[in-house]
Amino acid sequence: MSGTADEALARAEELLERLKATRDELERLAVAEDAESAVEVLGELADLAKEVEGELAKARSRAEGAAP
Repeated sequence: MSGTADEALARAEELLERLKATRDELERLAVAEDAESAVEVLGELADLAKEVEGELAKARSRAEGAAP
């Protein structure tokens, strides 16, 4: 298994920042009442959330594997 728990956590933090930016975009689209674009952004949010979940699982697994 390559990488460390810290690397996985750093990647998760990067993804969380992208998640926040995408959420802000969704809010902007809601104000503009752009439903079609909002649906696309919701899909992006779902994908990002899955990536964050995966990175956190990697971090947990790596941390448990490194424990004495």
